[in-house]
Amino acid sequence: MKKMQSIRGMNDLLPDESPVWQYLERSVADLLARYGYREIRFPVIESTDLFKRSIGEVTDIVEKEMYTFNDRNGESLTLRPEGTAGCVRACEQHGLLYNQTQRLWYQGPMFRYERPQKGRLRQFHQIGVEVFGLNGPDIDAELLAMTWRLWQQLGIDQQVILQINSLGTMASRALYRDALVEYLTRHKDSLDEDSQRRLHSNPMRILDSKNPAVQAVLDGAPVLDDFLDEESLSHFRQLQALLNQAGVPYQINNRLVRGLDYYGKTVFEWVTDALGAQGAVCAGGRYDGLVEQLGGKHTPAVGFAMGLERLVLLLDAAGVVPDSIARQLDVYLVAVGDVQGKAIQLGEELRSQFPQLRLLNHCGGGGFKTQMKRADKSSALVALILGEDEVANDCVTVKFLREDRPQESIAIDSAVVFLKRIFLVNGS
Repeated sequence: MKKMQSIRGMNDLLPDESPVWQYLERSVADLLARYGYREIRFPVIESTDLFKRSIGEVTDIVEKEMYTFNDRNGESLTLRPEGTAGCVRACEQHGLLYNQTQRLWYQGPMFRYERPQKGRLRQFHQIGVEVFGLNGPDIDAELLAMTWRLWQQLGIDQQVILQINSLGTMASRALYRDALVEYLTRHKDSLDEDSQRRLHSNPMRILDSKNPAVQAVLDGAPVLDDFLDEESLSHFRQLQALLNQAGVPYQINNRLVRGLDYYGKTVFEWVTDALGAQGAVCAGGRYDGLVEQLGGKHTPAVGFAMGLERLVLLLDAAGVVPDSIARQLDVYLVAVGDVQGKAIQLGEELRSQFPQLRLLNHCGGGGFKTQMKRADKSSALVALILGEDEVANDCVTVKFLREDRPQESIAIDSAVVFLKRIFLVNGS
């Protein structure tokens, strides 16, 4: 019988890997709470029309990458390829937007049919942040300062660079689009097949091309800055001033565009080259017209999404994951002889008195050597040995598994104080 395998590009997250993910997710959630952002949760499946209307029908995502199917009623449904559209739909449906401001965040899987590669999967995970009801550059700056603080806390601030740009309004983009198409049409023979396909459907995405020959053509192309309206220029200048005041380093990249139709004015990417070719680990921008586009009242909005797969890879590459996170266990409790009841009782007492302690009770029997081998293979720093002699003397033996220290016998009543001294003093 053929073994069952996971679907290509939809990977399992194994127990040895999950602590780093939990550490990252917990760090982001804690920071967002400190800034006053609240969590929202919404389905992973939405009406296909939601993404066609928000992302744009001539984008790569809608044309080639979405997982779309008909349900039993013949309704076209799609696994969400990104989170912003679903967040807008949920907020509008439940009356959270009109004449209100909202600072929200969410996390979970997204789905796109792409060629799987390092840090880019068909089921991938994001944490998204969305703000509704604020139209000034101050909220754009807050999002970027908040993200910069996160990189500093995680210890990867030296591995990422912030790039910013302004896409202007729909009217100014339309003028630029015409000029760009006119220029690129004159150089059509120098464009690759992908860029030629985009020339009349989504020409600004050609600016994103990684093809050196296309980049050479773009060196002489019109620049979006020359077509920006005064309101967008003023917004962008104020944003730069606020970032300077907040001490957030950045680069202006006038070729930076986003792959979704709903963006306007501020766009940004946090990029890194620590994972090989330069790639974004967090990206976003303003989408002031999206709520109205989806049937609501005009609502200014800005947000971003960070890719957890790439951030986990970056944390690993930078070597900044704390040892206590990678180590999933503090204590392995060995029970030798007819003492299983006492061992379970001791484990529960230790957990009650020391809630932060990560303690594993040995189960399944086995002799002393067998249990100690399992303790050694675990990530625990300490083995507590409870045998019949220890029970008779109301004590427990402590064996250090990762340090060259003599084992000790301590009274059970002193075990909590002893363990706290080991793990809390050392910051574990």
